[in-house]
Amino acid sequence: MSDELWSLAEPLLPKPGPKKVEGRPRVPDRQALCGILFVLHTGIQWEYLPQELGFGSGMTCWRRLAAWNEAGVWDRLHQLLLNELRSKNQLDWDRAVIDSSHVRAARRGPKAGRARSTERGRAASTTSSSTDRASPSRCR
Repeated sequence: MSDELWSLAEPLLPKPGPKKVEGRPRVPDRQALCGILFVLHTGIQWEYLPQELGFGSGMTCWRRLAAWNEAGVWDRLHQLLLNELRSKNQLDWDRAVIDSSHVRAARRGPKAGRARSTERGRAASTTSSSTDRASPSRCR
């Protein structure tokens, strides 16, 4: 993570509370953020985050992600980055995508009417036969 990006993200992170129990030292926020970004970018499972990378354990990063999410860090960071890019005229709206997983529809859309046929005449039924080839029912 670049120093420039970290300087934008760091002020948004909540200050950690006092440790309740003695144990390992707290993983620095910058390292945890790098671990979170690594997992989200690669798609690996949290428990498989390699300790050798120095990001802390996957569980540590996952807990930090959840805490920061609850504190609203991601929404504020997203807005801050959009403002930065907009001020530098670096937003490319040609690659923007909006779908229902990101934007909630306030009301249902109009009811769909009956689909109009593109053929002039009616199509033959494929579910019933108009001929007498079918055997009569024996349940009379």
